[in-house]
Amino acid sequence: MKFSQRIAIDLGTANTLVWVAGQGLVANEPTVVAVSVEENRVVAVGNEAKRMLGRTPENLQALRPMRDGVIADYQVTEAMLRYFIAKVSPKFSLFRPEVMVCVPAGCTQVERRAVLDAALSAGARTAYLIDEPLAAAIGAKIPVSAPSGHMILDIGGGAAEAAVICLGGVVVHRSVRVGGNKIDETIAVYVRKKHNLIIGDQTAELIKIKIGSATRLVQEENIEVSGRDQVLGLPRTIILTSSEVTEAMRPALLSIIGAVKGVLEETPPELASDIIERGITMSGGTSSLRNFDRLMVQETGVPAHLAEEPLLCVVRGTGVALENLDLYRRSIARR
Repeated sequence: MKFSQRIAIDLGTANTLVWVAGQGLVANEPTVVAVSVEENRVVAVGNEAKRMLGRTPENLQALRPMRDGVIADYQVTEAMLRYFIAKVSPKFSLFRPEVMVCVPAGCTQVERRAVLDAALSAGARTAYLIDEPLAAAIGAKIPVSAPSGHMILDIGGGAAEAAVICLGGVVVHRSVRVGGNKIDETIAVYVRKKHNLIIGDQTAELIKIKIGSATRLVQEENIEVSGRDQVLGLPRTIILTSSEVTEAMRPALLSIIGAVKGVLEETPPELASDIIERGITMSGGTSSLRNFDRLMVQETGVPAHLAEEPLLCVVRGTGVALENLDLYRRSIARR
């Protein structure tokens, strides 16, 4: 009988998702922490902290402690993990929880150690690590332990990882530190260069969600965008078209597709035929960008399809792996 709680955490650059064994998804909040500058104390985490981004007074700082899928600020990440573990744990419990966190397949041993240490310091009894592409494949209901090749492309807020999975492990993988945040950045840079208008990250993200498309739309769409004029420094509003947004995002999307091509080039011939047959499964929040699967097919010639509930694939897969530790023991690091 298991007395301690089992918690799976998808520690993403943009969002942190928490899954509890037997309960399912219990938390989905932005990976943002607000810290008071003078006392160096955490004031808010998640949704509350995200509302403060770009709006904080001098004595407060709203930070994103994860960058490109790995820990950028250790102390703030630890405080955030402690908040999420405390949020989902019972008020009175004799046993500390077992925690599994997913990490990018391409991250270094130092980065892996940092995640394990942060989880243990935040209150975990035992900490486990699983590679993100493997967790995404399990969450997308791909039979990962089968002796056939399956390709997964997981695109999060900070990084995109393409990997071929076979016999319960990662055979070939490649990652690029380009994700949803980088795409938002390219939109903001484009608007600044072409329209002399400075916009914030949240406005750029809204543009991407509302009218963004990986390929040109048959029927043009528009959005009203407000920001600060670069020359005069005064507030101004412009009309942005969907074809402009497609043009702005294209370099970032092509670098993600470049990682996919790199993996396809290195894939053993036996597994390559499986991938042609089954196609590429796309997971992660950014993969649900309109027509991205269509652009993928155009550029690679390999069929591509979106996983069911792409945002939840990684956390669901991490939860399944945590509930079936014996099955995935070879692919899991433990501390």
